[in-house]
Amino acid sequence: MRLHELGPEQGQRQKRKRVGRGEGSGTGKTSGRGHKGQRARSGGNVRPGYEGGQMPIHRRLPKRGFTNIFKKIFSVVNIRDLGRFEADTVVDEAALIRAGLVKGSRDGIKILGNGDVTVPLTVRVHRFSESAKQKIEAAGGRIEVI
Repeated sequence: MRLHELGPEQGQRQKRKRVGRGEGSGTGKTSGRGHKGQRARSGGNVRPGYEGGQMPIHRRLPKRGFTNIFKKIFSVVNIRDLGRFEADTVVDEAALIRAGLVKGSRDGIKILGNGDVTVPLTVRVHRFSESAKQKIEAAGGRIEVI
């Protein structure tokens, strides 16, 4: 097989439909638009969600809930992921970003207690779960809330 012999399989590519090219083509005269009416006109169509004057579904359904504009969003890191740091390391926001555990902190970082940590670390972040606190201190580490 040579490069110039490569090509799509039979029936893989269809020719585009050329409308308005005579009656014999099957799509002549009205070009597949039918006779008269809004959709036969140039530029004639309805906007998305329009239901012919009937009250649209997005207006018929009730509104629900609200968005709390004061909500704080934390990036979470599990304690098992802290095992990649060496003993007596200070683990802060910058160290977590360098390690790829946090992709650009939002309102802060929270350490959760999934997994175990075996090396003593000094962890400086915004929040800790109770189990994470206990496991870090049990391994001989320290926690510091920013």
